[in-house]
Amino acid sequence: MTVLKLALLFFAGLGILQAHVGSPDVFFQGKAGPYPLLVAIRPPDVIPGVARIEVRVLSGTVSRVELTPTPMTGLASKHPPVADLADRSASDPQYFEGNLWLMAMGSWEVHVRVVGPLGEGELPVPVPALAFKSRPMDQPTTYFLIGMMVFLATGIVAIVGAAVREARLAPGTPAGGWNVRSLGWMAFTAILVGGALLGGKAWWADDAANFERRMYKPLAVSAAPTPDGKLDVRITDPGWLDMRKLDDLVPDHGHLVHLFLVRWPNLDQVFHLHPEQRATGIFEASQPPLPAGEYRLYADIVHESGLAETAVGVATLPERKGAPLTGDDSGGAATASGDSFPLGDGYRMVWRRDSGKSIVSKAVELYTFSIQGPGGAPVADLEPYMGMGGHAEFVKKDGSVFAHVHPSGSVSMASEQIASSAAMMGMHQMNPGPEVSFPFGVPTAGSYRIFVQMKRAGKVQTGAFDFDAK
Repeated sequence: MTVLKLALLFFAGLGILQAHVGSPDVFFQGKAGPYPLLVAIRPPDVIPGVARIEVRVLSGTVSRVELTPTPMTGLASKHPPVADLADRSASDPQYFEGNLWLMAMGSWEVHVRVVGPLGEGELPVPVPALAFKSRPMDQPTTYFLIGMMVFLATGIVAIVGAAVREARLAPGTPAGGWNVRSLGWMAFTAILVGGALLGGKAWWADDAANFERRMYKPLAVSAAPTPDGKLDVRITDPGWLDMRKLDDLVPDHGHLVHLFLVRWPNLDQVFHLHPEQRATGIFEASQPPLPAGEYRLYADIVHESGLAETAVGVATLPERKGAPLTGDDSGGAATASGDSFPLGDGYRMVWRRDSGKSIVSKAVELYTFSIQGPGGAPVADLEPYMGMGGHAEFVKKDGSVFAHVHPSGSVSMASEQIASSAAMMGMHQMNPGPEVSFPFGVPTAGSYRIFVQMKRAGKVQTGAFDFDAK
């Protein structure tokens, strides 16, 4: 394996770290100067590839939107290419769309520059260049290339035979038929060409096999109770590239790890915990009052490069009384019951949606929630929860999708901070409410459950809501 191959495989790996399971699209809500934007980025699943960018201007008049891709860090991040102009929709003047080539794998950001009567502004949106699979060549292209290969190979053999047959003839002498000498050289050339083709096929197969072995493998997470009433949490690398590290984690919302436990298959218990690190890859969490059962585990982490990753696992845990949840830890029973989830003492978490509107996969939606008091009015005393108005987890009931989403979108706060400190201004909701919205687009059709955490009166409240996407 050459140094070049190793370098390419390393950057291929960096490009497919992701903050979600089964949800590659990026959703981000923020301000480009005076203009509030909702941005959706649909990255390609093969690199190089074309990412689709969708920009909705939430208020104000905009004359043009420019899109520029750059690596998030490194020298290339300081030398952006010429910006592409996004196309304005003919039917909706607030909607723009465009396409950008992502030529290399790695952690990128798309700079959305907006120009209008109020001036101009720029919003950088972190996005990983994903490479989940290698696509097979389509049949028409395969047959065309095979035909060209046969044509060229036959042509090389014929040219050598003709050259040998006619090389010693005097000018103007008729060539005549094939002779033994020319036929011998043609046979020798055919053997050489066939050997070159077989060698190329073997090289191609070896290169493809090496790439397949180095396709991204997610981190694994395990959890087990300890005798002293704690949860032992371990994040392990199942054997991907040696370059991936676990000693380069940075805090996201003030914590190195966000661990989610969802009891399966009923999704009737959910916990959002924040283990403390004891050693590289080894963490310890206070065990909550935990009913027995099988739990799906999702552990969100962010590397110092700005790339976010979700470790996945399954644990069968016994019933433990545990300690009451404190600090930022939250969770408990979460069985959905329509668009209104009871919180106790007459309070309810309410999903404020149009019941007549269907949710469609890939379409960007604003999922809006509030907490109502005993009188039915939304409360006005919501508090920030880890710097945001709330947190939401979208879980598909077949286990294929898990996405941790904030009011700013699906990008982790740590990645936002690394991409641009200025873009973080205004992201923290110091006085959230009375409604909190989460921009997201479910990746596939099916049945989902949303777990929503919002904070009031010093306590984190968790609600659960079901929906079907068409």
